[in-house]
Parts: sequence; C-alpha cells; structure tokens
Amino acid sequence: MNGRSEHKVPVPAGTPIKDGLLRWAQDASHFAWFDSNGHTDPMGRFDAVLALGIRCGLESKAPGAFQKLSSFRDERKDWIFGYLGYDLKNDLEDLKSSNPDRMGFPDLYFFQPHKIIELRAEEVIFRYFPEDAGEVAGDWDAILENAKAESPECRQPARIHMGMFKDAYFQGASRLLDRIRRGDIYEVNFCQEFYARIPELNPFECYQDLNSLTEPPFSGQLRFGQRFLMSASPERFLHRRGEALWSQPMKGTAARDPDPAIDRKNAEALGQDPKERSENIMITDLVRNDLSKSALRGSVQVDELCVVKAYRQVHQMISTVSARVPGNADPVRLLQESFPMGSMTGAPKISAMKLIEKEENFKRGVYSGALGYIDPIGDFDFNVVIRSVLYDAESHWASFAVGSALTAGTDPEREYRECLLKARAMKQVLEGEPSKN
Repeated sequence: MNGRSEHKVPVPAGTPIKDGLLRWAQDASHFAWFDSNGHTDPMGRFDAVLALGIRCGLESKAPGAFQKLSSFRDERKDWIFGYLGYDLKNDLEDLKSSNPDRMGFPDLYFFQPHKIIELRAEEVIFRYFPEDAGEVAGDWDAILENAKAESPECRQPARIHMGMFKDAYFQGASRLLDRIRRGDIYEVNFCQEFYARIPELNPFECYQDLNSLTEPPFSGQLRFGQRFLMSASPERFLHRRGEALWSQPMKGTAARDPDPAIDRKNAEALGQDPKERSENIMITDLVRNDLSKSALRGSVQVDELCVVKAYRQVHQMISTVSARVPGNADPVRLLQESFPMGSMTGAPKISAMKLIEKEENFKRGVYSGALGYIDPIGDFDFNVVIRSVLYDAESHWASFAVGSALTAGTDPEREYRECLLKARAMKQVLEGEPSKN
C-alpha cells in the first residue's frame, strides 16, 4: 500500500541497540522515537520505533488544523509521526488561547519519514522506500557503531524558574474551587509552567536521563529543525487497531518510597483514596462519552477502573476504556472527537477549558496534547504529553509544565505538593542531577 520494503535483521546478543538507534538519529534534522521501556502492553505494537528524515511535513495553527491533517494523511497514504498541541481545542470549540507563549511551537506538527526502523524483541525491522533500500546495510553498521559509543557528559546545570509562585497557585485554585462549589464544573486540571534558558542543552542526554529516571511506557523524543520534545509520559491518550479503540485516563498520584513496606502502603492508600477515585471515575466517564461519538452502539465499556500501577518515581491510578468503531472510520476524526484528553481538562470539558484559560498564566502548547503516529491503514497510538521537556535550540528556552486535578474535596496544599512531585524528574535532569531519585 505504501511502497515500503521490509528488511529484518537480528540484534547481536548484549547490544544496547536502543542507544545505538537513538544516538545515530541525533544528527538528523527530523526524527521521532517512541519507546515502551519494556512495559508489557497487549495493545503495544513494538518495543521501540524510530522514524528518520523528512519527505514531507505539516505545521499548522489551530484554525482548520484537523482538516489539514486529514488531507495530509490522505495524500501521503503512509506512516506519519508528530503531535497534536493542546490549543487545537480552538479548532474544535468556540475557545481561544491568549496566554503568553514562551516556546512558540506550532499547534500541530506531523511528518512523513524517509526511514522507519522498528525494534521487536531481538529483531530490527527496516521499512524503507525503494530509493533508500540500498542504505540498509550501511545504516545498520552505523547503528551498531553508535551502540558502542559513550556520550561525553557536557551538561550545563540550569536555573529553573517557576512560572507561578505558590501564593498565585493558591489564589487560582481558590477561584476554581469556588466555581466547583457553584456547580459550574465538577473537576478541572490546573497547571503551571517551569522554564529555563539553557544555551547548550544536549537533547539526547536530556531525553536519556529523563527516560532512565522514570522508565515510562509511552516515552518519546521528537525533533523537527531546532525544536525538540523529550517526553517521559506514563499515560496513553488513544490507541486504535482496526475496529478496536482504547483510551487509558490517568488520575491519582502517590510517591514511591525505597522502603518496600511504606511503598506498598502508599499504593494501597492511593487505591482507596475517595478523592483520587472520584477524580478518576469522573474522567473515565468523560472518556466514555468521548469514545461513544463514533463507537458502534453498545460497544463502549470500562475494562479496568482505578487500577494502581507502579512506575519508577510514582504510583498512578489508571482506568482503561474501550470501544468498537467502524473499520473505515477516519483516524483523524477519531482523534478529534476525544481531544484533548479529559484527564488534562476536567468535566464538563468545555467549561473546564474556558476556566483553565482564565486561571493559568501560560499557553500550554504541546504540553497536555498528544504525541504519536498514524500508520498507512489508519491504526494509531498517541500518548498524553506530560512529564515532558520542550526545547528550542535557537532561542535556548526549555520548558516543562505539571498539573493536578481540583474537585470539591480538594486540599490545595496537597495538590500543590503533587505538582512538585510530578516536576521532580524534569527538574533534576535540567539541573544536571539525573542520578538522584
């Protein structure tokens, strides 16, 4: 269908092939890398995938962006990789984004790569166009050489600035809680930005450090020109395979502890916390509603509700919602109908997004959007862009954001501490202390 050949190569035992692939990619002006970090996932398609080089790309602001993406995909009839920025909300509803935008990334970016390399178990699969097929052997040799290399440490510790001080956070949270008590909304995700100016940030090291600290299931790095996204996301937005559609909203966070007994108690307390369960259930219901827009009648169901899963630095409460959709359903339409992820907005979604715009003091941009791919037959997988660093190598600005949910039972002090917990990994990496957990 897409004109790509398939060439399989076994990975020599003991070869750090992921390091080789990602290090080899860094010199390319455009690439995308997704890594499951060994998490078992029945929906997972590969252990890791690299998309390299650009045949054609699409950048767009919000007006008409989804239609442009649909046309771009129809014209290519191939794999495309990229992200949907949070402010595409303005393409879906009567909403606006007027807060300061430090990073200036486009609202939407996708590209069709020259080369796709999948890693499955101990096998590498090259998916190249005919004109590039002769480069497989040379590329494989270069990847193996890069797998042997060691990156020199050349970090420049950054001074992280807070975009919102604690008093301002409490004031905004108080106003949002007033709206909840009035019945305007039931839940809202309130976020804040952290930023730094870093002239010599090494995106490869930044991503590797962030990934090793957290080892999340939906990790990724994207480069297009001088712009970089390093994502250590633990949350899946939307996955489609044929007629099956899944979403996995995540609400509820607790810290890990080196003492196994305390760590176990933290996980158990999270699973039984009425406030955290209430948050998760509200968003799960919102996701059920989003999926029902295109689902076959009676097919939407909750497969898992409020399941606590452990990651390197935090425990997370996750639910899984599934649905069946027509096999010919437009993938861009499916993404559009559930976007943005309910866990990053609130309920009701539109009212929550209006209040988010009023109370937050930065344009979310890529943060709380979705990073992923669409394949030639319309299957796709997208994460939620959280626990992620944005970097512009031209302006030298780096930015990350974190948030937590406010509901009627919220203690703002607790939510503020949760934000700092979520910020810890990105802060450590940018401050040059990746080894501290």
